[in-house]
Amino acid sequence: MLLLKTVRKIIKNVKDKYFKFLEVIKLYAESLRKLTFLLILINLLIYGFLAFLSKNPLIIDYNLLAIYGQYNLFVYEGWYWQLFTSLFIHANLLHVLGNSLFLAFFGFKAEELFTKKVYLFTYFASGLTGNLLTLLMGANIVSVGASGAIFGLFGASTIYMRKTMNQSILSALIYAMYLFLMNIGANINLVSHLGGLATGLMIGYILAKKPRSYYTLHYSIRYM
Repeated sequence: MLLLKTVRKIIKNVKDKYFKFLEVIKLYAESLRKLTFLLILINLLIYGFLAFLSKNPLIIDYNLLAIYGQYNLFVYEGWYWQLFTSLFIHANLLHVLGNSLFLAFFGFKAEELFTKKVYLFTYFASGLTGNLLTLLMGANIVSVGASGAIFGLFGASTIYMRKTMNQSILSALIYAMYLFLMNIGANINLVSHLGGLATGLMIGYILAKKPRSYYTLHYSIRYM
C-alpha cells in the first residue's frame, strides 16, 4: 500500500508540473502575438545589428546614428524616412534596455485597452509628432529612440482609463507631467517626449469620447 501511495504521489507531481509547463508555454505563445513584444524584439534586433556594425555592444557609432536615426540636417535635405526609422534606433545599450522596459510596462497595458489598429496609430502618431517637433531644434541635432512613441501610449492609456471610468483627468495629467519631469536630463530629447505625450493624451481623450462598445476596458488593471 505504501508503494502504491508513493507511485500515485509521484504521478500526481509529474502531472502538476506538466500542466504548469503547458501553461507557461501558452502564456509565452500569447506574448509572441502581442504588438508590444514584437516592437521590443524589433528594437533589440536592430540594436544588435548596429552594435555589430559599430564593433561595440555598449554604444552605437555616431555615423550610424546620423544615417539611420534622425539627423535634422539630412531631413531638411529630403531624408524624410529618418522621421520613421529613428523610432527604432537607440544610442547605447542602456537606452534600448530602458525603452524596452518602459514599452513593456506601458505597452502591454495599452494592448488591453485598445485594438491593434488604435495601438499602432497611437504609437506611430506620437513618435512621428515628437520627431517633427524635433526638427525645430536646429540642423545639427541627431535624435534617436522610441521614447516619444512610448510616452504617447502612456498618455493615451491614462486619459482613456480616467475618462471611461468617469474620474477626473487632473490626476492623470499631473502624473503624466511628473513622468515627463523625471526624464529630464542631459542628452534627453524633451521636445520629442513632450510632443509624444501630448499626442497620446489627445488621442486617449478622443477615444474616451467614442461609444465604449468599440473598446474593451479591463477594470482589473491597476495603472495609477
